Order: sequence, then structure tokens, then C-alpha cells
Amino acid sequence: MWTPLDIPASPTKQPFTDYSRWRLRDTDDGRHVWDFLKTDEELEARPPSNADRYWLGLPLNSPPFPSAKSPLDAARNGYSFYRKLQSNGGHWAGEYGGPMFLLPGLVIGSYVTGMTFLEEERLEMIRYLFNHAHPDDGGWGLHIEGHSTAMGTALNYAALRLLGVPAEHPVVVRARATLHKLGGAAASASWGKFWLSVLNVYDWEGNNPIPPELWLLPKWLPFHPSRWWIHTRTVYVPMSYLYGVRFKAAEDPLILALREELYTQAYDTIDWPAQRNNVSEADLHSPHSKLFDLFAVILGAYEQCTIPPLRNTGVEYAYRLIVYEDENTGYQTLGPVSKMMNVVARFHAEGLESDAYKRHEEKRRDFMWLATEGMMMCGTNGSQLWDIGFITQALVETGLANDEDNKPSLIKALQWLDRCQIRENPKHFEVSNRHRTKGAWPFSTKEQGYTVSDCTGEGLKSVLYLQTQLEFTPTLVSDDRLFDAVDTLLTMQNRDGGFASYELVRGSSWLELLNPAEVFGRIMIEYEYPECTTSVITSLSIFRKHYPNYRVKEIAKTIQRAITFLHAIQQPEGGWVGSWGICFTYATMFALESLSLVGETYETSQSARRACDFLVSKQRADGGWGESYKTCEACVWVEHDNTQVVQTSWAAMALMYAKYPHREPIAKAVALVMSRQLPDGSWAQEAIEGIFNRTCAISYPNFKFSFTIWMLGKAQKYLEQRGVLTL
Repeated sequence: MWTPLDIPASPTKQPFTDYSRWRLRDTDDGRHVWDFLKTDEELEARPPSNADRYWLGLPLNSPPFPSAKSPLDAARNGYSFYRKLQSNGGHWAGEYGGPMFLLPGLVIGSYVTGMTFLEEERLEMIRYLFNHAHPDDGGWGLHIEGHSTAMGTALNYAALRLLGVPAEHPVVVRARATLHKLGGAAASASWGKFWLSVLNVYDWEGNNPIPPELWLLPKWLPFHPSRWWIHTRTVYVPMSYLYGVRFKAAEDPLILALREELYTQAYDTIDWPAQRNNVSEADLHSPHSKLFDLFAVILGAYEQCTIPPLRNTGVEYAYRLIVYEDENTGYQTLGPVSKMMNVVARFHAEGLESDAYKRHEEKRRDFMWLATEGMMMCGTNGSQLWDIGFITQALVETGLANDEDNKPSLIKALQWLDRCQIRENPKHFEVSNRHRTKGAWPFSTKEQGYTVSDCTGEGLKSVLYLQTQLEFTPTLVSDDRLFDAVDTLLTMQNRDGGFASYELVRGSSWLELLNPAEVFGRIMIEYEYPECTTSVITSLSIFRKHYPNYRVKEIAKTIQRAITFLHAIQQPEGGWVGSWGICFTYATMFALESLSLVGETYETSQSARRACDFLVSKQRADGGWGESYKTCEACVWVEHDNTQVVQTSWAAMALMYAKYPHREPIAKAVALVMSRQLPDGSWAQEAIEGIFNRTCAISYPNFKFSFTIWMLGKAQKYLEQRGVLTL
């Protein structure tokens, strides 16, 4: 049991910690760890960087720039600021937060395994949860902009109590009242029920079965877990292990207190099996299908007469998969949910003196990001490759790469891209159901080590830009390594021409009927995405310009099939539905870039014309665009309350890629983005930018630099070509 803390009543009453004592330790390979310096000697030895100051909201004392006279001036000012945030290793660090079910997993998983936090880390986690309690009712939702849910409120309530906040604290009292109105923790969605079971404040009998024996089934079965989407199966491997062994924390006074606080009735009177499908309406996005209910009944009957040798074999096999995942990823794992579940599983099997426990404890901090609102858990160990890919392309396309002041920055970026490329397949390749990785670029770091189709595409494109279009950069990534990247991309195209995220689609869409999570949509299998497909189209199109003799026929066929897929999934209104960014503006930008590379523009393509007309119809009177994250849930445009500079940049870039013939919409968008630029060249953070699984928003705060700079620089050329030099 962690020591209780003295907590202010409000995060604004007094500082939780002194932000001037925090430093971001980012290594050449891209790891991010926040250190708190306790002594003056440490402070003297590690002066704060610009990145430290920026992410913590401390002044950089950057002098103001003269007002930009042109879009390119504004873009140059923007990069002059953003360049200051580049790490010594060459990439840009940044937050990747937003989901509100991640930090509770970090806290619960650490508590039950005996991993400690620094007091300063605990205080900043508390600050974060205080800051993101819903202003209307004090609860928490699926993500920072969502409404309060039973799962979000139950998990974050438990996290606050574990972190040391007393039950009588005003924030906790208010949250408890909201939780009870939502039906208490018993009405949580299944992932909430799972974590509370691990904490021993919810009975395992209240969970729908997650038998590890599923992994022993023949792989030819259409519902075998190896056919599930990789994020889903990577989470359900440790889930099934912990369910199979019925792991639960040892009782202590705090756990006993939580049992009484989380429910609307006495803990000992709850009918646990009756809670399996008790899910608050506030949580429910994907209700259980009748097929799922039938499977749950069958598995529930099996749980009453499990065969011990079979159960033990299933548990052992699930554990082997956990070990493979840890070793394949340097103990990062694919994501934060599986990370902390693997921590609990390795602790259960090997104890806190094991090497696995110690390595997990070390890498746990890679997911803990500190910002002005407190300390969160990120959606991966960062978005390093993703962010560096866009800003480097932006600088080359706009010509800013050739500014003398920017050249060292671009060389450092290329060096980081060189180090980040994955040069081998996973240690445990086929036995861990992994796709090849040789030549790929990941979403975050090489150590995390997962192929992602669009990250490989953007990484390849960035290296090609930096090594072939600039005279001052060295050639660090060899032809053979570029060929490896292309080879990997060519293995990832699905039958209908589209590209999914991590691997080929392995299962049928009917498997979505077995979705157990309630809060997410489209999680059971891989799906082809417009963003992934377009990144592959653009990177292969640029690659073949520089390497016209490498796998010529295969690349041409791949691009053509991908374009056919892209046409097929265009919405009747003209846009494309984004699955990783919000939403139509995001996906339509990528789509129109791809179409332009095969000669389809506003004047030559009905598809491009419909897309442009759709975007222009959504432009606001102030010249900008603004979509709510709710667009992703409904797949129908939902206006945001405010215009967004990032979405405005996406829409304007889309129009420019399509060679939209009318200047007014783009000129108005440029004026809007320039008007929001701050005197130091930066832009303020606005609404959340990303999404996954239709319902959960996630932050990409570096987008407000890369895409604004990119759009403004492109707009300069676009307006000059039309005889317009000033706005």
C-alpha cells in the first residue's frame, strides 16, 4: 500500500511539483523519460532544454518575429520556433495522450506488482486526473474530450485512491457520486471489469470468460485469435493468462475500502455472474451481438468444468506468447494496455526479483509523459517516427530545407531516420504470429519494432526526399535498405488493393460480431484504411521515380490496385472517412495527394473533383474547417464548436494537391492559419487531432507545427502560380 499524500483541493490552488526541476531525457534511439531533479547540483548539471520548457508550459523567452508578410514567411517563422524543440538525437519528442483508460492500467498494474513511483510522479498523475475530471459532473470518459462513463470513472477513481488521494477529497467525492449515478463499477465495460478484478475489487465471476485455451485451437479455424487485429490479440493474450490463473491482488485496507466505495450496494451482496453483461448506456458503443452472447454462454458452461491439464496448457502457451512479445519489443510491447498486463503476468510467473520484472519496470517510464496538465500514460512509447516523417517532408516540399539555418536540423533528422529503420525480422517471428519487419519503419522507435504500413511509407518517403532532393545531406540509408522497405510494403497489400495497419487482413468481418469490448468499434480484425493505402501509394510513386528499374511491374500493379481501392471507398458525398485522424479532412488530404501522383486532379478526375467540392462545402465563413471527433463515431460530418488550424491545414493541402482552380478557399484558409500564429512563431494547442477504433480520441500535438508549416509553404507556391503574392 503506497503512502497517502497531502493533496490540494484543486490542481490550480498550488503547484503539485516544481516544473522547473523536471527534465526530459531523450536518447539517440528515441526513448523518452522524464526525470525529477531533487538537488541544486543536478539542476546545475542539467540545464533545461527548449523542449523541457515548451512541454511544461515554461517560458522559452523566444523573441517575437516581425509579422509575416507572406505564407512562406509564416512557415519559416513556424519552423524557426519548432526547430528549437528538436532533440539532440534528431527527432521531435511529444505527447501522445488522450485516452483515459491508460493511466489507470499503469497505476493498477504497478500497485498490484509492487512497482513504486516517485512521489513527484504520483503527484503529477493526480494533477492530470484532477485536470481531466469532467467539468459538468466530475467523472471521466473514454478520452479527455468524451462524456463521463462508468468504466472511465471507476478506473480513474480507483487510480486516484491508489495514488494516495483520500476518499473525502472533494474531487473524489464528486466522482463517486457520478459513478453511482452511472450504475457503479458493476456497470463498467469489460476492460474496466478486468482491471478491477486484477485489483481484487471486482470478482472474476463478473467477467465474461476469457479462456487461454482459445490459443490452443487449430489455426485454420476462422475465429482463431491469430486472425484478430494485432492490438486486440496482444491485449487478450495477457488477459487470458490472468483470467486463467485468476490473478488478484492481496487484500489490504485500501482494497477493502474501494470495495465499499465503487458500488451502489454492499460488495458482499452483489450477484457477480449477473454483472457480466451489465454495461452502462454511457459506455456502450458496440453492444454484444447474439453470436457473442451464445459464445459467452458456451464458454461460461466450460468454465464450470474446466479440465485442469488443458487449462494449464492454455495458460502456459499464453505465457509463452507474452514472453515472445516482451523479447520482440525490448519490453516495450505493442502498446500501453498490453504493456501493463504483461507486467502483471510476468510478476505472477517469475516474481519481482526476475530480470523480466526489472526490465519492464525500466521501460514503464517510456510511456509516462509530463505536460502542463500533469503526468499521463501515452498511447505508445511515443510517436517519434510519425512526427519526424511529416515535418521533414514539409521542409523539403516548401523549400525551407535549403535555408542555411535549417540544414543542420535536416541532417540530424536523416541520421535519426537511419537509426530508426528496422533491419531484421522479429526474434520470435512466425511463432508469435508477426508480419515481417525487415526494412520497415515503426510508429515510434526501432526498439518497439512493429511494422506499420503508413509509417513505413512515410519513413521511406522522408528518406527519399532528404537523400535525393537535397544537395547537402549524406547518403545514410543504402539502396538495399530502401529496397527492403519496398519489399515489406509489397507484402502488405490485401486482395482488394487496400492496405491495413500492421499486417494483412487475416479474418472475416463477421468476427466483429465477437467484439467483447463494448466501448470500441472495428477492433476484431485488421481493416484496410485510406490513410495506410495512400501512404503506400505516395511512397512507392516517389520511389519508382528514383529507382525506375526495381520491381517495376509489381510496384505499378500495386499502385494501380491501391488507386482502384481508393476510388471504391470514396464516400458518396466526396470525402474519405479517416480512421486515425479527425476525420474527413485528414483522410481526404492523403487521398488527394495519392491521386495527384497518378495524374488525377480536379480538372482530370471526377473523383478528385467530388472530393474538392465536398471540402469546400464544409469551409466556414472565417476560412477554416472544424470537425468534431464525433464525426468518427457516426462516419458523418459533425461540426466542431470551433475552427481548427490543423484541420484547416489538411483541407487546404488537399485542395492544393488536387490543383483546385479557385484561389479563394485556399487564400481564406491561409489567412485563418496565419492569424492564429503566435508572435514567437508557434500555434496554440486546439482540439484533439487523432482517433482510433472510431470512439477514442488521441493527441498529436506536433501536428500543429508540421501541417501548418507544410500548408503555408505549399500555399506560397500555389498563390504565386496564380499571380497572388500577398493576401
